[in-house]
Amino acid sequence: MIKSNNPGIDYSILFIYFKDLPKAMEFYEGVMGFELVIDQGWTKIYQTSDSGMVGLVDGARGFHKANDIKPLIQCFRVPDVDAWYKHIKGKGIVPIKELKENPDLGIKAFLFEDPEGHTIEIQSVLKSV
Repeated sequence: MIKSNNPGIDYSILFIYFKDLPKAMEFYEGVMGFELVIDQGWTKIYQTSDSGMVGLVDGARGFHKANDIKPLIQCFRVPDVDAWYKHIKGKGIVPIKELKENPDLGIKAFLFEDPEGHTIEIQSVLKSV
């Protein structure tokens, strides 16, 4: 596990801003399978792992506004990228980058977008031969 020189963090939340919050909620619950753990009305926070969360924010109300420019990639490290690839394709989602091994980075990954164009990467560590 990565060590840090700070007083401690319980978990992290990545806040993403949306024009259509109900549609985003439907995607993150129905496609990604995340559980809503904190409902703040115009902000919905979902558990993504033991220490990670994603917050979906109504872009008309949040600190930032929803924007057509999406300069981030939300990456999820998973034990079985092949199963996730099959799951995402089974939901009718077309990847923007197909499942591929990247030996330079030591990963196997693919990319797709949520309903408003935020990029999501699913990756696994390449297994040693």
